[in-house]
Amino acid sequence: MALRQRPSSRVTSIRTPGNDTTSEGSHSEDELSDLNMEELSNVDIEGKSPPLSPASPAWPTIGDVHRALRPLQAEADRVGKQVEEFAETLDRLSNDKRETPRSDCSHALRLVDGYRNIAKSTVAYLEEIHAPERQKRSSVRLGNKSRSSSRNSTHSTTTDDLEKWQQEEQTWHLLALMLQVQYPSSDTQGASSGERLVRPSQDIEINQYSSESAVWSHFLAHDDQAWERHTVVDWLKTCAEESGQDIENLIQDLEVNADRGSGLWAHSWLYTKEAIKGQKRLRSWPQALAPDSPGIDTSLRNSNQSQGLITQLDPDAVSRQDRSLELQDENFERATWLACWEMVRRGESWNSIRAWCQERVENWRAITIRGDPRHHAVKPGKAPRDPGAAAGWQSRALWRRVCAIAAQTDGMDNYEAAVYGLASGYLPSVKKVCRSWNDYLFAHYNCYQLRSFDDYIARNFSGRCPRGLQDKSGPFNVNLTGGSRVKSGNQLVILMRTLKSVGEEAKGSFKLLQGSLIGKTFDEFVKSNGGILSHALRSLSRSRKPSKFLRYLEKAKAEGKIPALIKSDDYHIIRIVTHIALIYRELGLSTSKNGHNSGVEDFIDAYINFLSMAGKQQLLPLYASSLSPERAISCMAREIRLILEHSERRTMMRLMKEYGIDLPRVLNMQLQMTMKNSEDNEEKDPGFPTLSILDSKKQGELRTIRDGFMGAAITDDQHDLINGFEWYLLLDGHWEQTLAIGAVLYTYFLKLAGSKGLAAAKEMSKRVSFSSLSLGKTKAILGQEIDVSGIYDEDEDGMQGRRSSHAHAHAHHPIGLERSGSRSMSYSQSEKERYLFKQSNTFLNLEQLILVLTALEGWQEEVDKKPSHSDLGGPVGKSWRDALRRACETVEANIQPLLHGWLLYSHDDSEARDLEQIREACLPEVLLAYTAVLNYSAQYLSRSYLLKSLELGAKVAAPDSDLAGCFVSTKRMPELVDALAVTSMNMVLAEDYGIGSKKMSPKMGLWSGKEAPSTEG
Repeated sequence: MALRQRPSSRVTSIRTPGNDTTSEGSHSEDELSDLNMEELSNVDIEGKSPPLSPASPAWPTIGDVHRALRPLQAEADRVGKQVEEFAETLDRLSNDKRETPRSDCSHALRLVDGYRNIAKSTVAYLEEIHAPERQKRSSVRLGNKSRSSSRNSTHSTTTDDLEKWQQEEQTWHLLALMLQVQYPSSDTQGASSGERLVRPSQDIEINQYSSESAVWSHFLAHDDQAWERHTVVDWLKTCAEESGQDIENLIQDLEVNADRGSGLWAHSWLYTKEAIKGQKRLRSWPQALAPDSPGIDTSLRNSNQSQGLITQLDPDAVSRQDRSLELQDENFERATWLACWEMVRRGESWNSIRAWCQERVENWRAITIRGDPRHHAVKPGKAPRDPGAAAGWQSRALWRRVCAIAAQTDGMDNYEAAVYGLASGYLPSVKKVCRSWNDYLFAHYNCYQLRSFDDYIARNFSGRCPRGLQDKSGPFNVNLTGGSRVKSGNQLVILMRTLKSVGEEAKGSFKLLQGSLIGKTFDEFVKSNGGILSHALRSLSRSRKPSKFLRYLEKAKAEGKIPALIKSDDYHIIRIVTHIALIYRELGLSTSKNGHNSGVEDFIDAYINFLSMAGKQQLLPLYASSLSPERAISCMAREIRLILEHSERRTMMRLMKEYGIDLPRVLNMQLQMTMKNSEDNEEKDPGFPTLSILDSKKQGELRTIRDGFMGAAITDDQHDLINGFEWYLLLDGHWEQTLAIGAVLYTYFLKLAGSKGLAAAKEMSKRVSFSSLSLGKTKAILGQEIDVSGIYDEDEDGMQGRRSSHAHAHAHHPIGLERSGSRSMSYSQSEKERYLFKQSNTFLNLEQLILVLTALEGWQEEVDKKPSHSDLGGPVGKSWRDALRRACETVEANIQPLLHGWLLYSHDDSEARDLEQIREACLPEVLLAYTAVLNYSAQYLSRSYLLKSLELGAKVAAPDSDLAGCFVSTKRMPELVDALAVTSMNMVLAEDYGIGSKKMSPKMGLWSGKEAPSTEG
């Protein structure tokens, strides 16, 4: 199976008429060889072949997504229900495991039928809304001067939507037929409502008295190419019937010009007949007029005197006498042949055509086109008719050859010639009235089919064919193709892209797709378009401006150097191609290694991208499961960033697990690729920039903390990183991996120049705190929720040495307690808790740094609120001092972990070097800022804060201190000495403000020059 199996839960929804010959461009048909998409996809661009399969997916930020969401949401609103129905149908396929392998396509046909039924129901719904508008729109294309809006004022859908869905229904129909032709199905009854082809049996016995329809069936039974062409021709007839304009509307303009009221059955060539009768009355001539009658050339002329009229009313009078009809009758004649052309083109039976002609007293027209063996032969979805039902055993080869000769008659209306061309297979006359891709393909396949049939009769049943037809120099020798060689389906598809008449349509998405199915180049189509599509999505993900590659691509397409390609924003066709590719994979037709075609995966990836931005996130795992494991991980990593609600994240995690997608790797990949593609990388220092907390200016002798030194701006990339890390709150277990990734993120933010990552680090410490991670994960590991940040490793000497700790960090405990199973049961609860605390050391230390910086910034905010001098002694001043005291206490509480053993524990030498750089970049500035806090607070709260500042100096100077080295290596020890000197001076000079000396520390008496207050009762 192409899709990974999962439990049985289901995904739920969270032509216009013309008489002139159209130029077909400068390309001769014979100049085109049997090119294929593989060759064209390797076009050299500026001397280099661009890599079309990216090593990593396009990585727009959430901001980019929201900016692009509005037009995609509109598309999703129009196809939302159908998108979900497609997914449900595909999901059923993924769970429908076959007990025994089958060599036919029956299994996949049920899926195709499901998709076609979805399209059918959508077409039926849209036709109720837009059918009148579409008729008016067709009238505009036919030359009617009326105009209409393509959008219904009360509906969000348009006539374009109707045409798209109609083309999609036709495409699914074509796929079902081509699958049955190439991989015959044993399910002739149809497991669903879809049609099943019934090919004539090869057991049919033919003799010289068999009817021609029986010979035709024998021909289809034994010639595979003929059967395929027959199937495509019938499909083209069905398309014309379903999407063609009503015939009465089609000939409406010509009916008006015929000037005889409603209904074309009125008196045939009425105006020409009246002119002839008039001449006979003037001449008192009871017999038929002859074209050589005296004075007839001057007396019997049309109304504008430009041409002579026919003298007799038999059907071939115009061509036989080389004369014309009255203008009204010419319009009548043209309208009638246009209607006949449309009926034959749409596959109407000869009985239906005869009935139409009889109603209009034009029986002879039906008689002239009677004799096509296909009128009595097999039809798609129907059993073969009784061969004896056809009239006569004689071959109609002579009749077809006569029709071909008639189609070449000069002066004949184009549509009359086209009707004879269809009956005989004479291609040039039919091509003159082809106005669409379908018409052009129909004309060629009809010609090739009848030509092959005549050759088949001459080769196998020569007695049924008149000898004169086999004479290469005789009067019946007609080259049915007009001198061009017979082309394969793929050659015709390529040729039509170069023709002026149908070239633009041939380059449309649906015709490219249908052409690949008919030409059997779907694999190449997917490969070439998938690579370009992937490159386009990657190039346009950052800006709305095309890349240099895309600009060259458009130019190359315009010059015909490469085949037309589908557009990267045509999500309708991307959806269809994606599902067709999955069907082909289901049939085992993929030729790629391990069954994963890079082009197919590009289409699936693009469709997943559309589903994600259109709000269909719950469908993503289903389609991602059909990708290769690595591609599925990178794809899901890109898309889950849009999911922000915890409940939706839990649902997504459950679905990914059910579809076998590695969730931890997805989360890890998400963060890796966000960092890799972030614009912040341009501002990253190779090392760690020194923190800039203190203002360069001095207030007296004391430096102050800068206002808002952490900043407030958080980029889209940084938001993505924080959102991505939030997923780990919901991931059970994976303790070590989670904390390691969290440490990497903090390190990443600290590396950004100009402190541009501090605001993001602050936001991350709030949304994904160590305490919330610990409480969320320890239950799966320890059996209960515990905040291990409260554990103190007083006896762990591994926390004392930076280099030595790595050597024994994992020697006493298993790595990853959540995965150690029964082995972890040999350790006590306290040992497990200590080990978890050790694993979390780097992340927790970095979070503590951010908490200190946040506290320092908060303290400075309180300082900025200081009331005026006159208010300091009143209630306002008291309230401010209380707030300042609380802010100062917050700073003191959070800075304690940084004063001993901070970031001294590492897993390896590389991490040790990074941690040492962080210590040097952060510790001196943070401690100097702390002394500034203590000195300032002492002015308004208590001189005890000055003592704490001096105690900090004592800790730095202590023999076992790990702080002095940071000041020495960064050459900032003089700054610390100066700060302590200022503190000492303030100790001597300062007076307690608003606090009695009895509340001072006993030790403060020495520095105040007074005797310390007695503590005795």
